[in-house]
Amino acid sequence: MRFLQACRREKTDAVPIWFMRQAGRYLPEYRRLRSRHTMLELCRRPDLAVEITLQPVRRLGVDAAILFADILLPVEPMGLKLDFVKGEGPAICPPVRTARDVARLRRVDPEEGLGYVLEAVRLLRRELDGGTPLIGFAGAPFTLASYMIEGGPSKDFRLTKNMMRAAPALWDRLLGKLSVVIADFLRAQVAAGAQAVQLFDSWVGALSREDYERFAQPYSRRVLRAAARTGVPVIHFGTGTGPFLESFRDAGGSVVGVDWRTPMDEARKRIGPGRAVQGNLDPTHLFLPRRLLAAEVRKVLRGAGGRPGHIFNLGHGILQHTPPDSVRAVVDWVHEWTA
Repeated sequence: MRFLQACRREKTDAVPIWFMRQAGRYLPEYRRLRSRHTMLELCRRPDLAVEITLQPVRRLGVDAAILFADILLPVEPMGLKLDFVKGEGPAICPPVRTARDVARLRRVDPEEGLGYVLEAVRLLRRELDGGTPLIGFAGAPFTLASYMIEGGPSKDFRLTKNMMRAAPALWDRLLGKLSVVIADFLRAQVAAGAQAVQLFDSWVGALSREDYERFAQPYSRRVLRAAARTGVPVIHFGTGTGPFLESFRDAGGSVVGVDWRTPMDEARKRIGPGRAVQGNLDPTHLFLPRRLLAAEVRKVLRGAGGRPGHIFNLGHGILQHTPPDSVRAVVDWVHEWTA
């Protein structure tokens, strides 16, 4: 399987390609399901999660499937209420802001609290039948903590940064708990059949290098080391990591995801030869006319230099109104041009 070979920096017959958010709302078959079910229903019903995971595999010919789920699912068995508000995104209640709030958070037995996710993994392995590798995933401690403190998405992370600076001991207790839950969850996904896992640090670009190294890196490192001990490839992805890409690399992972803000040739130099790289087409380029889109795809491939250990992906997830035919075209070009 060329995806797993590339994760191990082995020579492949073509550059493998998959997309973050490849299963989701840009696909009409997904929208039909979404019109009948809430987001949480789609995640909690293994049969629906399996179907959504497989939709882009059937349509696009990608080299890996990524489990359909959400990074915030662990907050529920930890004792918080999770909802998805139309037009606003996820909402977590009550937010976690005091020592009492942190003390109430529970450690999660993945089979008991997130068994529906693990059942989806088991079903998917049977459905994929060895033809396409399956990626499991979880949110990184900093990103999950940000959602829990802010109560949802944030533009400025004011409350999160305030806890970091004004109550560092409380911050450490919160991220210590999250590190354990996330590591357990990733290990359980591998035990259920995931052949690689990705740690998403979606909000980490809100930090300076100094703050990343003090308040986020140590906890991501714990999770990534625990995941690495399972023996499967571990992808470490964050957005806005350009100012501290070397520190992000040093946190761990056999593959480092790169967003579109750092050119791929620069990223490969800074990450060094000991890691595979993943990325990094700007998701908005999928809206370009084909001629211009093709040029951007070639630019990423040139930046990767044709060396083993490159997995083509976007610099973040597929956007809502992306034309599916453009996504398929990128898959076909990457395979054709690198074969």
